[in-house]
Amino acid sequence: MIVTPSLKHLTAVFGRIGLLSFGGPAAQIALMHKELVEDRDWLSESDFLRALSFCMLLPGPEAMQLATFAGWKQRGVVGGLIGGGLFVLPGAIVMAALVLAYGRFGTLPLVQAMFLGVQATVVVIVIGALRKVAGKALTGPPGWIIAVAVFVALFVFGLPFPLLILLSAGLGAVWLRPKGESVRTTTRLRWGPSLRAIGIGGVLWAAPVLVLIGLDASFLTDLAVFFSTLAVVTFGGAYAVLAYMTQTVVQDFGWISTAQMMDALGLAETTPGPLILVTQFVGMLAGLLEGGIGLALIAGAVTLWVTFVPCFIWIFAGAPLIDWLDGQPRLQGALSGITAAVVGVIANLSLWFAAHVFFGEVVTVNDGIFDMILPRLGTLNAPALILAGLAALLLLWRGWGLLSVLGLMAALAGLAGPLGLV
Repeated sequence: MIVTPSLKHLTAVFGRIGLLSFGGPAAQIALMHKELVEDRDWLSESDFLRALSFCMLLPGPEAMQLATFAGWKQRGVVGGLIGGGLFVLPGAIVMAALVLAYGRFGTLPLVQAMFLGVQATVVVIVIGALRKVAGKALTGPPGWIIAVAVFVALFVFGLPFPLLILLSAGLGAVWLRPKGESVRTTTRLRWGPSLRAIGIGGVLWAAPVLVLIGLDASFLTDLAVFFSTLAVVTFGGAYAVLAYMTQTVVQDFGWISTAQMMDALGLAETTPGPLILVTQFVGMLAGLLEGGIGLALIAGAVTLWVTFVPCFIWIFAGAPLIDWLDGQPRLQGALSGITAAVVGVIANLSLWFAAHVFFGEVVTVNDGIFDMILPRLGTLNAPALILAGLAALLLLWRGWGLLSVLGLMAALAGLAGPLGLV
């Protein structure tokens, strides 16, 4: 007999999940499997796996969307809001505190030296993510071709990230769809709830943006429009859009520096919740630099809203259609194409971050069809390279925990700072 949990019980369970959701999507999904499938039988194994596959089709953090689905499955929209909201809230609170502390102390020489250790570790973290994603995604020549083509398109020619994701999905739908006979589903489509969720959710998503436009708040409007766009193209996790986000917020808008972007990612790795909370850090830091603490808090709220409201829309609109979507091989092929593209995107991100951490000067080559970066070899930062090598040894070979390595590298860089070594 299935017993529907009370809202109080639901809140307690998802609050626990939110507080313990360290370690990235794999660890977060494993935690939810234990809490929701093994310990409480709130989802069957098949429901959990089908929901996870569906969430991987969507833009945005799949673990947060899986929590939203699990809450929705138990108590409808209210349950979904509790599940997804509590997955994000603890990390958002921690992130807000980190931004304010960073703004207050981040320019101190000792803190700047420590963040070189963080930045060196971030390069290793991204390379580790590249290795994991490539091992799962590139299972044949078509996937390798898409990944390499996307890397070249980004690193050498500077083509737009959203365009490449769209093209990769199209190629995957044709080239990478599952072989064999398609599974025909007899599930009757219930479009009414989905259309209501899209309509109501879309109005809520757009309302703050329209208000900001009406108030002629140019900075906050640019922030809201950019992160709304990012929310739609965040396939493959936060790593997949970091290069695109860095290019836009650093080069196009000039809100923060590349070093601050890497600091943001390093600190985001230390918080519970989805890694895409790095957008909150960027939005708040940009607001802090633009107009102080008040604007930072508003900017953080706007960024969180436009980043995560779409995640709820996708689930509330799509969850009733999961049985139908499960039998669509072209959609599965499109996901495979996007996943292969993400490998190329993360490879580009790895080189981008490595160039800016390991070299004091990086120049942009913009000559005709080319749009790429090249480091000046004479500006090699040997201490950063040594720190990254040690972080790689501990993280990728010895299997140390991420928080331990980040803390150790920051401490070593901090000790080397007063000696003039960094």
